[in-house]
Amino acid sequence: MSDRFTGQAVLVTGGGSGIGREVALAFAREGARVAVAGRTREALDGTVALAAAAGGTAVAVTADVTEAADAERMVAEAADRLGGLDVAVNGVGIFLAPGPVGDMAEDDWRRTLDTNLTGLWLSMKYEIARMRKGGGGAIVNIASNIGAHRRAAGLGAYAASKAAVSVLTRTAALDHIAEGIRINAVSPGPVDTPMSTRPGETPAQKAERLRAELPLGRAASTAEVAAAVLHLASREAGATVGTDLVLDGGATA
Repeated sequence: MSDRFTGQAVLVTGGGSGIGREVALAFAREGARVAVAGRTREALDGTVALAAAAGGTAVAVTADVTEAADAERMVAEAADRLGGLDVAVNGVGIFLAPGPVGDMAEDDWRRTLDTNLTGLWLSMKYEIARMRKGGGGAIVNIASNIGAHRRAAGLGAYAASKAAVSVLTRTAALDHIAEGIRINAVSPGPVDTPMSTRPGETPAQKAERLRAELPLGRAASTAEVAAAVLHLASREAGATVGTDLVLDGGATA
């Protein structure tokens, strides 16, 4: 346990699994009161239980961030249950089956943009409103190295959504730093989660592929991504504003 975030109230969207879960647990281990938000209560309850087992404090808030009313309620409920809102991490995202832009289904395009971009914007909109009342705070958005930093065939909707998150983050940072709200992003490359595994790929095949694809020779761990998020949210990063921090093992170096 560390006390770097002791007494702080932290909201993590997408906190039921993967990067979001690891981020939530990392904040809890460092003394924060954490609200984990997402659509699936069972997954959120799993994160809450893990936080408690590690000696931390967490609560679950179910919400669909693509709906404005739900995003507003999510932030209000989290702030009410935690006693404020000092930090928000927006990690909700989807990655649908790849395919050429010309063959993409309209529903897949809309689902990707609605979740990865509009849902993040709605979350941030209400987080900013709550932080204004509290005199400031820090927001970290999860983008991707696919988008503003790198493109890949078959990932048009995903790349467009994550590139937009990067630009939106930096614009919001300029809009709100004078109000004491610091906004930054983290852009991971392949991370050791199911999202980076190709259909039918075994763990050994995945490891071999990444050894060939990445200068680092492996995927990042969720703990490494969480460490970057916590740094950007911490007082030590007080002069870091509008940064999009890439963690991709050198893929875009």
